Amino acid sequence: MTEQERAPAGVDATVPSVARMYDYLLGGKDNFRADREAAAQIIQLSPNAKEVAQANRAFLGRAVRAVAEGGIHQFLDIGTGLPTQDNVHQVAARFSPGSRVVYVDNDPIVLVHARALLAETDDVVVVEGDMREPKAILGHPDVTGHLDFRRPLTVIMVAVLHFIPDDDQAQSIVRTVRDSLPSGSHLIISHVTAGELGSDVVGEGNDVYRRTTAGNVTPRTREQIAGFFEGLELLEPGLVSTTDWRPEVALDPSLAGPGGADILCAVGRVP
Repeated sequence: MTEQERAPAGVDATVPSVARMYDYLLGGKDNFRADREAAAQIIQLSPNAKEVAQANRAFLGRAVRAVAEGGIHQFLDIGTGLPTQDNVHQVAARFSPGSRVVYVDNDPIVLVHARALLAETDDVVVVEGDMREPKAILGHPDVTGHLDFRRPLTVIMVAVLHFIPDDDQAQSIVRTVRDSLPSGSHLIISHVTAGELGSDVVGEGNDVYRRTTAGNVTPRTREQIAGFFEGLELLEPGLVSTTDWRPEVALDPSLAGPGGADILCAVGRVP
């Protein structure tokens, strides 16, 4: 059976998907040849791509644990990606039993896998939605029926905003989400930055992503990423690389791997 035959209806397995590329970088199996080839090109440009992806995923788990231990029982994960180990609902349930989670994505394969894996619990809902239309997500009946926006909740936008090329649109998306949250809520964001890469390499990387379902990738500066948290109180240690956000084990610099791009992250609390 060819990969196209294995792909769900409406999915072109010859077009790389950023969700499946990420799955490959994390060591997953839910990807096609086109995804692996595109990811390999990214690794050539940024040799630390696998380490950065894994550090980003680990940050997500630590951030969810932090807010769950702080008493948050509701989570809205926008751009969830393919299920893997220690998904948001699993971490949340471990540290805040009874937590309710809504996963949102617009990738057909993500939705198929998520619904199959998550059908085991009534505490989790999977919704088709596009972060470029945040009001539609926030007003979706399955979202409002599962989460109570009168009580504190956490919105997760991990490694997704860099697929929005327009700076004003990216800020508007976050502002719309931020303004919908009651006091005591949290916003978890991570975002790619150029790190040690020069502008020519960043341009080559964007050429690769231009051929994917996302159509682009836009690294932003620390100042631009900090702007997403305007008006929020940052949990310690603030806006840092994913490896530096409350690491459970100190990273040995000799094991950091080759240089390249980086991902900055933070968790903001609504005052």
